[in-house]
Amino acid sequence: MHVTAALLGSGERFAARYGIAVKRQIDRTVAAIALFTLFIAGFAASAQQNERIYLQVEAHPTLSRGLEFAERYADWFDNVHGYRLVQSGWYAIALGPFPDRDAADAERRALQATQMIPADAYVQPSTRYGERFWPAEGARADAPAPQPEAPALSAPQPEPAPETAPQETLAQARASEAQLGRDQRVEIQTALQWKGFYDLAIDASFGPGTRAAMTAWQEDRGYQPTGVLTTAQRAELLATYAAEQGAFGFETQRDEAAGIEITLPMGLVEFDRHEAPFAHYTARDGSGVQVLLISQEGSLATLFGLYEIMQTLEIVPPEGYRERRSNSFVLTGQSGSLRSHSYAEYRNGQVKGYSLIWSPEQDRRAERILAEMEASFAPFGGTLPDGLGQPLSEVQRSELLAGLEVRRPLRSRTGFYVGPTGVVVTSASLADGCRRLTIDDRHEASIVLHDADLGLLVLEPAEELAPLAFASFPARPPELHDEVILAGFPFDDLLSRPTLTFGSLTGLEGLKGEAMLRRLSIDAMEGDIGGPVFDRTGAVLGMLLPPDVFEGRQLPPDVRFALAGQAIHAALPGNGIRPASLERAEALQPEEISLLAADMTVRASCWE
Repeated sequence: MHVTAALLGSGERFAARYGIAVKRQIDRTVAAIALFTLFIAGFAASAQQNERIYLQVEAHPTLSRGLEFAERYADWFDNVHGYRLVQSGWYAIALGPFPDRDAADAERRALQATQMIPADAYVQPSTRYGERFWPAEGARADAPAPQPEAPALSAPQPEPAPETAPQETLAQARASEAQLGRDQRVEIQTALQWKGFYDLAIDASFGPGTRAAMTAWQEDRGYQPTGVLTTAQRAELLATYAAEQGAFGFETQRDEAAGIEITLPMGLVEFDRHEAPFAHYTARDGSGVQVLLISQEGSLATLFGLYEIMQTLEIVPPEGYRERRSNSFVLTGQSGSLRSHSYAEYRNGQVKGYSLIWSPEQDRRAERILAEMEASFAPFGGTLPDGLGQPLSEVQRSELLAGLEVRRPLRSRTGFYVGPTGVVVTSASLADGCRRLTIDDRHEASIVLHDADLGLLVLEPAEELAPLAFASFPARPPELHDEVILAGFPFDDLLSRPTLTFGSLTGLEGLKGEAMLRRLSIDAMEGDIGGPVFDRTGAVLGMLLPPDVFEGRQLPPDVRFALAGQAIHAALPGNGIRPASLERAEALQPEEISLLAADMTVRASCWE
């Protein structure tokens, strides 16, 4: 209409100068132009009304590839369409239609933030699309009218670049940035830090560190690396940050029962139960993320006992970083199917902490979650009311770790220290089919001697240990019918200290005259195998062997054999171990034998 008014004004001035006849001719011309202008405006409005907006996610040069990827996207989205591009002839997969470009662009940012669509997806009008190839059956009302098929191309042509709004110049971007307030600058730094581009202080100052982070973000997104974000780039950065934050659903949880305040990803986990000493937050909708809050009364001994026992849990895979500090510990674990990070500390008679457990596909998310949990962890108040603040040795493992699955070894045997660096002797029957060996479930060990003829296995810890006691062997042969004391773990890990079983020495050799054997009359169990057999002075006169079958005959259950201490003593020096010899001395009281056995006896375990 502005064009029409301008033409009418020009006509009047022209007529005043050249006369009425000319004015009439001009009037007719202006009227025609006005009608044409109205026609064009109506046509444009109609075209705009019929145009649909789509979010294009893929484009492929062949129909077969287009169908393949359209089918893949259809497994995840219910608004998948496939069209042939008018200009290039490629086959495009698009989501939509959307009511307008803003809605389509908002969907693009949200889906790119969760990595459900490619980073180069963009908004596209339906006028760019020709015939539809997906879904194949029946036309849809929202599909554009079929267009003539593009001519065959001799070679695949790149699809046209998406239409974009004019970009700000660097000067315009600087001017726009200068208008930002402190809160807006803090938000940009926070988003850059969240995305992994900025690791300095959040101070609202756009110094060299922030400029470098902006440059890195621009390079990552394929923009010109100027170090100054345009208005559109700032909007994109903040939108993806907000979308990712929304997916995590971070909320401050103040658990009054556990006495812990912490930020948790409530979009991925949900509270399940309190089962002392843990508050359980299970995975929400199969997210693959779990959280435990640790809360119990106790002492430093409780903290260190928890450190040892948690390493036997399925949620703490054996591979990973471990550190026990003066009043806290860190445990990490990783395997092909599981990851975990645990932290606990002792303060004022309380042990409190947390564990994050996740599946490997959540590694990237776990980094974000751990950062939030570590920064926000704040103990307060009391602990979960279960009375588990006793020393670890007085607490059943099943009580302490209620509701959690303990990782079990393939088999375990009793063993005992034979030197000051923590070398252990046990039964050779332990080693069959093991992927790894441990001492007391927590110290990795390797085999330095495996003598099947003697039935002897010698293990060396990966890190040197300092046992409180180690074996001394008698300097002289024992006497028949002497009392002997066997130390072992017949009840596996139900008891944290070895059990003593009393018996007698009934033979100084095997049934076939084997000088390296000692025959015992003692009631032993499978878990005792490999345990030290003491005489009354505390010297180790032998190591319990597995039950024997003698020439096809099952021996009485109380007839057992031990590998003689002299045979063990003789086997060790060749492996760099020099055990001590003990001259016969005063007999020890049973309580003293019990203390000696507790300091010297261990559980040796075989793991698949």
